[in-house]
Amino acid sequence: MSLLPDGGTLASYRRLLGLADGVENVPFLRWLGNSVVVTVLVTAGRVLFDSMAGYALARIRFPGRRLLFGFVLAVMAVPGVVLLIPKFLVLKSFGMFDTYSGMVLPLLVDAAGIFIMKQFFESVPREIEEAARIDGAGTFRIFWSVVLPMSRPSLITLTVLSFQGSWNEFTHFLVSTQSSDHDTLTTGLAHFVAGGLGSGTQYPLKLAAALVSTLPVALLFFCFQRHFVRDANSGSSKG
Repeated sequence: MSLLPDGGTLASYRRLLGLADGVENVPFLRWLGNSVVVTVLVTAGRVLFDSMAGYALARIRFPGRRLLFGFVLAVMAVPGVVLLIPKFLVLKSFGMFDTYSGMVLPLLVDAAGIFIMKQFFESVPREIEEAARIDGAGTFRIFWSVVLPMSRPSLITLTVLSFQGSWNEFTHFLVSTQSSDHDTLTTGLAHFVAGGLGSGTQYPLKLAAALVSTLPVALLFFCFQRHFVRDANSGSSKG
C-alpha cells in the first residue's frame, strides 16, 4: 500500500461509461439518467409547491392555518425511517410501486422547504403586496410577479437543498422500487457495494463511481455559493 499511486489508469471510468471491452460493464449511465430525471422533477416540484404552500401559510388567512402549520412542524420532527413501511404500503395500494411516479410524487413537497419559504415570506413588507393589490393584482398575481422575484435567496437555498436531498436520496428509492431498471446512483451503488457485478471488492470501480456521483452536487454548491455570498452582502449593506 502506498499513498502515491503506481501509475494511473482510466480503466474504471471506461468500465463505468460502458466503454470497456471484454469485461462486464457497470450500468452507470442508466443509474445516472434515472437520478437526473428524478432530481430535476423533484427539485422543480419542491421549489414550486413549497413556495406556494409557504406563501399560503404566511399570508392567506383561512380556518385551521395555525393547525396546518403545526402539522408541518410535526412532520419535520418525525424521523424518515419511521415512514418507510407506511410509504411502501401506500405506494403498493395505489399501484405506484416500482414506477417513476412512485419515485417522484412522494418527494414533490418537503416540510422543511415549506418552513423556509414561510419564514421568508413573513419578512416581506405587507405594504408591497397592498400596493400591488390596489393596482388590481390578485393573490396569485401578487405571489408570482411581486413576492416570488424578491425571494431569490430563499429560492436558491431551497433549490440547492432540494437538489442535494433528492440526488442523495436512498431510503425512499429503496422502498419504492424493485427492478434494476429504476435504480438510481444511490441504490445502484448500494447494490454494487453489496457484492453485485462479480466477486471481489472492486475498490477502483466503487471509488470512481462515488467520485462521479459526487461531482454534480459539488459543482452545484460551488456555483450557487457566489449567489449566497452576494445576497448576504447585499442584505447586510441594505440593513
